[in-house]
Amino acid sequence: MKLTSVIKPHEVQRDWILIDAEGKTFGRILTEVATYLRGKHKPSYTPNVDCGDYVVIINAQKAKFSGNKLNTKEYFTHSGYFGSTKSKKLDEMLSRNTEKLYRLAVRGMLPKTKLGRAMLKKLKVYVGEKHPHTAQIGKGA
Repeated sequence: MKLTSVIKPHEVQRDWILIDAEGKTFGRILTEVATYLRGKHKPSYTPNVDCGDYVVIINAQKAKFSGNKLNTKEYFTHSGYFGSTKSKKLDEMLSRNTEKLYRLAVRGMLPKTKLGRAMLKKLKVYVGEKHPHTAQIGKGA
């Protein structure tokens, strides 16, 4: 009887995955990204090891949103002091802090541990088509 193999951190082989967000739905992109960052698409997936790949998202501002989310959805921040709650609309976050918007949304889909923070560091988001990761060979998704 063959036992399940457990991968060790030094045995992990990482790829670079390029995702073009143009014309795709925002939430669908994020679930795909979270799967790649965790490494769940690999047969050697181990939950307690960061075995995910690097993910590069280009054309981040050209993602689609369903319904009236651009005008109604709000993101809240709170510093911990009384009366410090601030809110920003989705279209404002998309135009000013596109990378922060993607990181915030993907962070909610990853583990809330040191492992999750390490996975999030492998996410690269770019507004246009140009990105500095041309030396890496990426799989188109």
